[in-house]
Amino acid sequence: MKRHILAGLVLALLTTAIVLFSGPELQGVALLGAALGGALGLVPDRTPAQRAAGFGVGFVAAWLGYALRAAVLPDAAAGRAIAVLVVVLVCLGVAALTRGRLPLWSALLGAAAMAGAYEATYAADPSSFLTSSATTATSILLAAGAGFLATSVLGVVVMQDREEERAAEAPLFAPADPPVGEYEGAGNHAPARPYTATTAGGPRRGLPATRPLDPQPEA
Repeated sequence: MKRHILAGLVLALLTTAIVLFSGPELQGVALLGAALGGALGLVPDRTPAQRAAGFGVGFVAAWLGYALRAAVLPDAAAGRAIAVLVVVLVCLGVAALTRGRLPLWSALLGAAAMAGAYEATYAADPSSFLTSSATTATSILLAAGAGFLATSVLGVVVMQDREEERAAEAPLFAPADPPVGEYEGAGNHAPARPYTATTAGGPRRGLPATRPLDPQPEA
């Protein structure tokens, strides 16, 4: 847990430095980029390189979606819906073609980074897509890269900690077998104990519980 706190402090300091020593474009997306990059680094799924590659695929797919909206799609709900469909299908297709080596969740995270940082800027002036998208993309990638570098080394540590937590939560004793003769499950009954006769000293094995009937009358 101490290593998690240390990584969080590094991430906080990097984000603060970005806000203090950068321009207004980067300041506006510093928290978004650092948070998404930090999440990308912390999730222990695939290698850091594969996670980063998946993030890049989703980021580029979202940029292409805005390019389609600016070039050919109408500036209406239908055009935005088609762009969203294309972006998600590209992310899904890359994940399927790589058989999950580039995980879908990281691609969706990259698409969310571009869309979250650029949607308001694009809506304000779609005609300046080329210049405004390049500025926004550079800013959000710098912030996400800082967050990713601050936390990517902790992916294996997080997985080990989770395994230790699951081991600690496991029951100390395995459930005992059901007593003989009791119901064990649907359609599965344990065989009943054989009936034994008892005497003053205890049960006698092999004897019936009752005296057999003698049909002959007594003399």
